[in-house]
Amino acid sequence: MTVLHAGGKFNQDSYKVSGGLHGVGVSVVNALSDWLKLEIRKDGKVYYQEYRAGQPSTEFKSIGVTDRRGTKITFHPDPAVFKITEFSFESLSQRLRELSYLNSGITIVLRDERQDRSQEFRYEGGIAQFVRDLTANKEPLCDVIGFSDEREGIAVEIAMQWTDSYNEQITCFTNTIKNKDGGTHLTGFRQALTRTVNAYATEAKLLKDLKGTLSGDDLREGLCAVISVKVPDPKFSNQPKDKLVSSEVTGVVSTIVSERLQQYFERTPKDARNIVQKAVLAARAREAARKAREMVQRKGALELSSLPGKLADCQERDPSQCELYLVEGESAGGSAKQGRERKFQAILPLRGKILNVERARFDKMLSSQEIATLITALGCGIGSEKDLEKLRYHRIIIMTDADVDGSHIRTLLLTFFFRQYPELLQRGHLYIAQPPLYKVKKGKSELYLKNEQLLEEYLIQSSCDDVVVRGASGEALTGAALGEFLRLINRHRRMASQLDKTGDARISAAFAEAGLTAEVLASREQLEALVRDVIKPVLARHGELGEAGFEIEEDPEHSALRVRVPRGRAGVKRDTVINFDLINTPEFQELRAVAAELCDRARPPFTVTPKSGEELRADTFHEVARTVEELGRKGLQIQRYKGLGEMNADQLWETTMDPDRRTLLQVRIDDSVEADQIFTVLMGDLVEPRRDFIENNALSVRNLDI
Repeated sequence: MTVLHAGGKFNQDSYKVSGGLHGVGVSVVNALSDWLKLEIRKDGKVYYQEYRAGQPSTEFKSIGVTDRRGTKITFHPDPAVFKITEFSFESLSQRLRELSYLNSGITIVLRDERQDRSQEFRYEGGIAQFVRDLTANKEPLCDVIGFSDEREGIAVEIAMQWTDSYNEQITCFTNTIKNKDGGTHLTGFRQALTRTVNAYATEAKLLKDLKGTLSGDDLREGLCAVISVKVPDPKFSNQPKDKLVSSEVTGVVSTIVSERLQQYFERTPKDARNIVQKAVLAARAREAARKAREMVQRKGALELSSLPGKLADCQERDPSQCELYLVEGESAGGSAKQGRERKFQAILPLRGKILNVERARFDKMLSSQEIATLITALGCGIGSEKDLEKLRYHRIIIMTDADVDGSHIRTLLLTFFFRQYPELLQRGHLYIAQPPLYKVKKGKSELYLKNEQLLEEYLIQSSCDDVVVRGASGEALTGAALGEFLRLINRHRRMASQLDKTGDARISAAFAEAGLTAEVLASREQLEALVRDVIKPVLARHGELGEAGFEIEEDPEHSALRVRVPRGRAGVKRDTVINFDLINTPEFQELRAVAAELCDRARPPFTVTPKSGEELRADTFHEVARTVEELGRKGLQIQRYKGLGEMNADQLWETTMDPDRRTLLQVRIDDSVEADQIFTVLMGDLVEPRRDFIENNALSVRNLDI
């Protein structure tokens, strides 16, 4: 715990293989934590010790007896060392999911007590199940090919499957540690794959119409594979273990893959034929792509004469200082060119929606004029000829409109970068611009606001000092106290709107304000009182209550009671149905807590009195907020920007492009597996997974542009 190079891996009797190299892991964690607690259950006893800043603060001692075994370490990163001490649920989830696949049968539970969520990982199928899950939303060309073997003390386990996609996805592990740059096990796998498939295809006379043999790139198109090796004394290129460099692994992996793949092809000739036919198509497309790439990547790509004509390049030649704005439309591109700082900002306008590369083979992608222009502007090539050292801009900024078309174009560009330039995301080169949504003008002063929340906050601040709100008991709210009250009401309104998927949001809010609990629903009599005292007044207040009485009926889907209340407003055909299972949801519990806090401050009905004007009445919390907001809007000119083209050049610079004032979102990949699956679902060929995704997430949509 306090000594470097003291791991159990140095005793050959403790571990057969180990993920660590130097024995520094837990001692470094201890040294960089402001506190750490160690608890060990062993030999029927419980042992305990605490540390402060890497040093023992208590004795190591036995504190009890137990019949369990295991070690528990609780630690807190030292805020004096780390700027960020918050743990990422997504990053931990990705790592624990991988460990669960690599150790089939083990159960790993991740709990986040900050947000009361948890995830359990258990995969009996091991890495074969890993591959099935990775290809779940793609059309398979064969079954999952899985095998394991051990040679020269090195254990090899591999699972692989070809699909109809155009992307290669190979993930490598050594001693359960992910090697993002591959290494000697990947080299051995690729060598054996190319040699074995070509030998089988030649012998089966499947290459008659093809000049030459299949390349490795052809064979790996659409291949998803997981390679896991366990090596007694592994060697890596660096401490993060990004690349395995143990030379003896290449031959072992190559031999095992050749033998097992040959056996599989002989057993399943139909699958083998499908795999070879896909590779032949890829080879033909490769030749077409070569010709297209020659058009895109001419010699002297860094010279001005070879850059695309519509690119307005910058004067700076140091890539680390340069920015490239990918702008939606010629109009916005013109404003951006006029408003930019020519020294370090380049502008590339994009016409319309670019090709969806998730559904296009490499040659078709390169034949797209917009994508060819973008590749040429980046200057670092693509595919096997890619050289990121030649990247011309270290900040690539996507700038699209704040509408549904802008979102679609942004998603298409993200798909392109994720599939063809994942290194740019890993190195933090890709950003999304955040143009303002509103311009507020009062007299001669102008203010730009980026979203609804900032507009809401501005209206609160601009009206609170000029308004007095009194509740039913006569308590007066103004200034800062009124501001906090209105923010709480707006939070209450947003939460009630989210509960709209379970029924009428206004009724959900009324339930919360009434402090509704499960005990209220214990009998029909109490339900009838609830309808009479809470539900009917809400509908009556909005003129939506019908003449007929309400009905209490069984809800067979939820094994609960529900209430049907007829609506009476003209043009409203559907009844209001209230499912009471909503009161058991965490969202409703939180809504009820907010409602209780509101009622502690003031209760309806309210009077709203502006400093200059007559007294106004508000019967609900939400009416108070709406009334005060309307008073705050008086004298203001509020413009909502739908597109970038609506802004003048100086406005675009001031709000979105000036490094001293702009806000950028950096695009990162926290969970590469999850990211791959979401791009496959949303942008891939299969319709069913996309429809399921929409059905499962439709009720969570916050901003819908219809």
